[in-house]
Amino acid sequence: MISIKEMEEMLNEIAEELPQQIYKRLNGGIILLPETKQNPKRQATNLYILGQYHHGGVMGRYISIYYGSFKRVYGNLPKEELRKKLMKTLKHEFTHHLESMAGEKDLEIEDEKFIREYFQKRDRNKREKE
Repeated sequence: MISIKEMEEMLNEIAEELPQQIYKRLNGGIILLPETKQNPKRQATNLYILGQYHHGGVMGRYISIYYGSFKRVYGNLPKEELRKKLMKTLKHEFTHHLESMAGEKDLEIEDEKFIREYFQKRDRNKREKE
């Protein structure tokens, strides 16, 4: 896995490639955090949060990317593959940002559906093995 410094440089390069219009009202920017963050709905899983869009509160609107989660999930990927995963995650979080400004929640609903189906499938597989 690349270092957090290398990932920060990669993230900055990716961010510079994106259209400047999508940064409108993203007053807190993009931050890279060292943490590993698991899905808070059920801690006893290997479902990690790679990035999050935040809005409201003191910090305003910003995107956080979790280095530790990337390391845990994609730590063995070659650098270029990791870059693709980072780009995909950043675009996903920007979609949340743009939808939030438009008063939409389509991606938020899709994410919730993914998580619900993930846990249903995991629980079903667990019961079948018992």
